[in-house]
Amino acid sequence: MALDFTAGCLGGCAGLVVGYPLDTIKVHIQTQDSRNPRFRGTWHCFRSILATESITGLYRGMTSPMAGVAFINALIFGAYGEAQRHSSRPDDLSTHFLAGAAAGLVQSPVAAPLELTKTRMQLQSQGSSQRSSYGGPLECLKHIYRHSGLAGVFRGLGITALREAPSYGIYFFTYEALTRSESATPESISTITMLIAGGLAGTASWVFTYPIDVIKSRVQADLQQRYLGSIDCLKKSIRDEGISCLFRGLNSTIIRAFPTNAATFAVVHWTFRLWGEENHHKKQESNHGLGVTTLGVVQETHECVSNKWSTFVNMWTGDAYANSFFLAIARANSPAAKDGGGGGKGSIVESDTATS
Repeated sequence: MALDFTAGCLGGCAGLVVGYPLDTIKVHIQTQDSRNPRFRGTWHCFRSILATESITGLYRGMTSPMAGVAFINALIFGAYGEAQRHSSRPDDLSTHFLAGAAAGLVQSPVAAPLELTKTRMQLQSQGSSQRSSYGGPLECLKHIYRHSGLAGVFRGLGITALREAPSYGIYFFTYEALTRSESATPESISTITMLIAGGLAGTASWVFTYPIDVIKSRVQADLQQRYLGSIDCLKKSIRDEGISCLFRGLNSTIIRAFPTNAATFAVVHWTFRLWGEENHHKKQESNHGLGVTTLGVVQETHECVSNKWSTFVNMWTGDAYANSFFLAIARANSPAAKDGGGGGKGSIVESDTATS
């Protein structure tokens, strides 16, 4: 299980660094005012942020998810691995879906406050003095707690859990379905297959759960208390903007999802592959202990005896004395010789004398 946590931590960090700029674009497009939109699309949003805030604007607020991504991904891959291993049918695709859904639920209480902070930090440059008052993620979280208490810190927890459960179920189901056809063993999956399967798994999970993510982002970005909750947000968004608002920013999300999750799964599997094999060998040595050493000594002794015996046989091959010697050994060990009491060492001496 420790390896699950470590692999999840490293994979999550890799995925975050690759995909965070596009996540920033996604949040800006999702939460902009439809009556007076600032951005015409993904590319326009990207250029606008670069022009006004430079490259740092695309990575604004990354310290919040980076601080928690280790723990979140450790929970995801740790919970997924444990749920999958303890299932009665661990290799079924349905088991991978259920294990992924369970992992999504487990990490939701941690993900909700982190995503709330990340969303507020990403949007703080949009002109509101309240949005521009945060010097960092911790200050943002403290500000939310002082004004809204724990309810404010965990704002959007329900909709986050509703998104994460099916999202991670689809995520692990898709990856397993795409990789199991190439080989029966995970160790033989090629890196290119990991990257493609991971990218497609991330893309599929976002396509199916994206409308829920739009509502989550709007609820967590709502500073004017415009929405009473997730259901109220859904109703008002569709009423004011039409159902198309639930898919606004999907293209930037898909562009982001592929490289992010490709990197995540590749790092996770290579961590399993490299550290898992090393730990496996160490575990074998630890479990066998003295037995491994003893086996090595026995093998060395066997090889030494075999070599000496072969040298002895080669030295005497073709010699009449050697032939009679081996014949005497066979007679000495025969049942008749043992019953007659004349076998053993005496028989060998007699045969040697007769031959001489």
